[in-house]
Amino acid sequence: MDVTLHLAQDPDADRLLGRSPLAALTGMLLDQQIPMEWAFKGPATIAQRLGADDLDAHEIAAYDPEAFAALLSEKPAVHRYPGSMAGRIQQLCRYLVEHYDGDAEAVWRGVEDGRELLKRLQDLPGFGKQKAQIFLALLGKQLGVRPSGWREAAGAYGEEESFRSVADITGPESLVKVRAHKQEMKAAAKAAKAARKTGA
Repeated sequence: MDVTLHLAQDPDADRLLGRSPLAALTGMLLDQQIPMEWAFKGPATIAQRLGADDLDAHEIAAYDPEAFAALLSEKPAVHRYPGSMAGRIQQLCRYLVEHYDGDAEAVWRGVEDGRELLKRLQDLPGFGKQKAQIFLALLGKQLGVRPSGWREAAGAYGEEESFRSVADITGPESLVKVRAHKQEMKAAAKAAKAARKTGA
């Protein structure tokens, strides 16, 4: 795995995401309730604060929880909720240590079926179906991980030129398109909620 992603919109952070499976998984985990760039810059910030050039699942799993939460809370904080996200990252790393000997890439290495890969991703702490499908689409579209049926398993996120999620962001232009799609989805959800209230 060695590609350049464009999710953090920061060259160093994006290089780490493209070469480190654990950084990519961690960025995906952080990607909620904050801007995408902030989330995907998180792994590089954590590595830097740990004095390392990559994340290590064994090290993070064994880290003192209070100290790890403090590390994520330093200004600028890694997330809007650094304490709870620190716990989630440690949970993810413990799961990887227990099930994959700390090797994040082993989650998808050699998996030949898209549905099996989706199941493995959904089994990760903090990964619901939607997050797992988006990450599966990212693996297929940008990281060259394409088991049989991966597009189908990723659902709408696997569609070509769909511009629905981080899986479709390859630069500033596609970022604008994904942002626009998300705004449309939010507006539609808001309108549907208002319509239900009126109907009730």
